[in-house]
Amino acid sequence: MAMQSGKLLDVDLSSGKVSTRTLDDKILRDYVGGSGLAARLFVEDKVPVDCDPLGPQNNLYILTGPLCGSGLPATPRFSVAAKSPLTGIWGEANSGGYFGPALKFAGWDGIVVRGKSSKPVILVIEDQKTELKDASDLWGKDTYETADILAQRFEGKPAVRNISIGPAGENLVKYAAVCDGKHDYAGRTGLGAVMGSKKLKAIVVRGSGRLTAANPEAFAEVRKTVVDKVNEGMFTIILKSMGTNGGMVMGMDMGDVPVQNWSVGEDQACAAELSSDVMNEKYLTKASACYGCPIGCKRNVKVDEGPYKMEPGAGPEYETMGSFGTMCKICNQAAVNKINELCNRFGLDTISCGTTIAFAIDCYENGLLTDADTGGLKLTWGNADAVIELIKKIAKREGLGAILAEGSRAAAKKIGKGASDLAVEVKGLEAPMHDPRAFHGLGLAYAMSVRGACHLSHLDLFAEQGGVVMPEVGIDGGYMGQTSEGKAKLVWVTENLASLLQTTGMCYFGAASVDFNDMANMLNATAGRNYTVQDLLAIGERIWLLKRALNNMMGVRVEDDRLPKKILTATKEGGAAGSIPNIEMMMKEYYEIRGLDMKGVVKKDKLAAVGLSDIAAKL
Repeated sequence: MAMQSGKLLDVDLSSGKVSTRTLDDKILRDYVGGSGLAARLFVEDKVPVDCDPLGPQNNLYILTGPLCGSGLPATPRFSVAAKSPLTGIWGEANSGGYFGPALKFAGWDGIVVRGKSSKPVILVIEDQKTELKDASDLWGKDTYETADILAQRFEGKPAVRNISIGPAGENLVKYAAVCDGKHDYAGRTGLGAVMGSKKLKAIVVRGSGRLTAANPEAFAEVRKTVVDKVNEGMFTIILKSMGTNGGMVMGMDMGDVPVQNWSVGEDQACAAELSSDVMNEKYLTKASACYGCPIGCKRNVKVDEGPYKMEPGAGPEYETMGSFGTMCKICNQAAVNKINELCNRFGLDTISCGTTIAFAIDCYENGLLTDADTGGLKLTWGNADAVIELIKKIAKREGLGAILAEGSRAAAKKIGKGASDLAVEVKGLEAPMHDPRAFHGLGLAYAMSVRGACHLSHLDLFAEQGGVVMPEVGIDGGYMGQTSEGKAKLVWVTENLASLLQTTGMCYFGAASVDFNDMANMLNATAGRNYTVQDLLAIGERIWLLKRALNNMMGVRVEDDRLPKKILTATKEGGAAGSIPNIEMMMKEYYEIRGLDMKGVVKKDKLAAVGLSDIAAKL
């Protein structure tokens, strides 16, 4: 079975019809897979740019890349994409785990979901056999319960894998996640709500095939090189022993970790309590890994006793420790572990949920929300029990939870009284847990990211923290320090690289240990291409410009490329005290390099130059 079959499942939920779709080789060569291919298919399928994200016209794309499931290290990832209900623009999310490889082993590169079912359904894929089944009995179940029931119901070998939604997706919470098993989440931009709107509870896949590289000899050679590099890489060593939370204490020292809804520059005691050292000592049961990954960055935890007791299960990532920990001032790792479990079960993006709750606490502390608004919940800094109750209200859309379920941008408009100054989002997507006041290029990257504030739509943070040097693509190092000089070009090139990476199926943590010559060799061996490094950069640029043009068609203009007030307000303490990014200077340079006009729209000659003349005509 080829590592990239070009075959998609086309699922029309309105009619209940499931068919096979075979992609032209040119589209695979030019867009590779993942979210880049999803953006192109969104155009090919003529999805109306003005469609209701929660209406039947919005297509949901679930796509792997050529490296996914290939046997190369750190290659489990797949993308989910659609118009986002949270932001109203292009939405995409990415997950590791086991679902993507299982889909490939069943012979499919991805799934396109159209229309809307009249009742809850699951899509069952067993190799080439596919079926839509009634899921009324699963509606209302949380993601852990759903995963357990599906594993039992479809028992056999190889084991089935699933993606599902929890009650948050069913109730159309705008930042509901798509859940991969019980540990991995395509969390951002609310694509779980898109599944919920279509009444698609879950997709189950059993894949028994074996993948064969287009060039087996070249594949064996590049695999040996890449395995050695990933096993010996700095990121591997740190992540293996400490997980993604390994940067909490050092990040706090640098001013990278937001505290108290971005208002305070540091809290060393909080960082120490939320650190990997405390997790390893008190709560860790084991580390685990995504399919075929030697890194094993995932943490499994349990809390033995007390009010936050929890059975062994998925532990919080760094982003969750930040969004609910430092941001809400819940400096209690047992509480954050329990909160993480709750969000996982409900199917909530922990970044958007934690950040939206931190915003609500800020509103309460500043008198913009009262006890009458909160239903008596004391939304004070550090009140974990109130946060737990609020998460339940958000997932069920009850009381204040119904307002916060819309995301912080919409909630701020509803609350009024200057609440928008307290919301930290770009284009409607809540900012992740890295502070642009410490790394100025990150500020530009947040402002320009195609899906809203994002630390993964680019490799800027890796470069600015000194973790990645890639001379073959012009990343030569020396980017550290709180300066805005030279960051426009850095963001431009790292966005192109990330746009390409997201098409492949390889995890950033694995990619951080290899270079783009290796990446070209991996893609050429698996998919039978003859890419050069320059070809890969050109593909990345084409994909970024396509997504930006889609956003332009959905209404994005220069005024949307901004940073929130909190990020443009210097802190008095910490590693980034007194520092704010010079966003105007960086934007001016960036627009010129990127080929955007003064209104923020991609120039037509730029689109034509990268092979997007059809998009130029639509703009």
